[in-house]
Amino acid sequence: MNRVLVTGGAGTIGAAVVRRLLRDPDFEVRVSDQREAPTWMREGCEVHTGDLRDVAQARVATEGCSHVIHLAAIVGGIANFHKLPHTLTEVNNALYNGVVRAALDHSVERFVYVSSSMVFERATEYPTTEAHILDTPIPQSAYGFSKLTGEVYVKAAHDEHGLPYTICRPFNAYGPGEMPEDEVGIAHMVPDVIKKCLALAPGAPLPIFGDGTQTRTITHIDDIADGIVAAMASPAGLNEDFNISAGEEMTVAEIARVIWVACGLDPEAFALEHRPTFEVDVVRRWPSVEKARTMLGWEARISVEKGVGQTVEWLRGVL
Repeated sequence: MNRVLVTGGAGTIGAAVVRRLLRDPDFEVRVSDQREAPTWMREGCEVHTGDLRDVAQARVATEGCSHVIHLAAIVGGIANFHKLPHTLTEVNNALYNGVVRAALDHSVERFVYVSSSMVFERATEYPTTEAHILDTPIPQSAYGFSKLTGEVYVKAAHDEHGLPYTICRPFNAYGPGEMPEDEVGIAHMVPDVIKKCLALAPGAPLPIFGDGTQTRTITHIDDIADGIVAAMASPAGLNEDFNISAGEEMTVAEIARVIWVACGLDPEAFALEHRPTFEVDVVRRWPSVEKARTMLGWEARISVEKGVGQTVEWLRGVL
C-alpha cells in the first residue's frame, strides 16, 4: 500500500487531489495543512497540522509516506502577487527547505512538486512546451519566481541526492472550493467574475482587468487532480515535468462571457467595463499538452461550459 502525503491538502486543488486519491484503493492518504480539514477529509485520511517550514514537523508529516505531493504554498490571484511579494517568497521558500529536506531524509519513492503556469509568465513559444522552460526569461512576478525556485530546489535535490521527482504545472485552475475575496484579484479570475456577475445590477457592464484580449487556458480542478495523480503514479513521469492543463486557449473576454451566461444573465446584454490592470498581467497563456498525452496517456476532459456551470452552482449555494 502506498501512503501519499498531500501538503496543502485542505486547499482547493489539494482537496481535489485528496478526493482523487481516495477513489483509488492503492493509496492511503495523509494530509498536512495548517487550515482545518473538512469532516470528510478527517474521516478518510490521516491529518497532520504542524508547520512544514519547521524541518522537524516536515519529517513528522513525511514519516512512513512513500510519495509526497507538495501543494502547500501562498497562492491566489493577480492582486495577491502584487500585494504580498516578499511574504509569498519567504513562506514558499521555507516550505521547500522543510518538505524537500524531509523527503530526502525519508527516502520517498516519488516527490511531486506542484509548480505553476506562472513560471511561463514571459514565454515566447505557443503553445508552450515543457522544454521551453530553459529558454523562458525569468518571471517578473515574485510569485512566478518563487514557483520556479521550487523547480530548482527539486532538481537540485535530484542531482545531488537522487530525489525521484515529478514536476506538474497546473494552468489557471478553477472549480468548486475556492471562495472569492472581498478585494477583487486576491482570488483567481473565475470565482471573482462569478461573484461579480451574481451581484451585477440589471443593465450594468461586467468589470474586468485590462482590455480582455489576454488569453488563459482555464482547467477544472478535478482534471488537474487527475493529471497530478497520473503523473505521480506513472513510471513515465519519473524525473519529468508536465503541463497539466486543458488545451483550449480563450481570451479573458470569452471566459467572462461563458461565466455571464452560466450565471443566467442575458447573452445579448453582455458588456464589459475595462479597468486598469496590474503591472504583471500575462498577455498570453497557452500550454502544449502533448507531453502529458503521449507519455502519461492523460488529458483534461471537463469542458469550460460544464466546469464553469458547476462552479456557478456551487458558489450560488455558499455566497
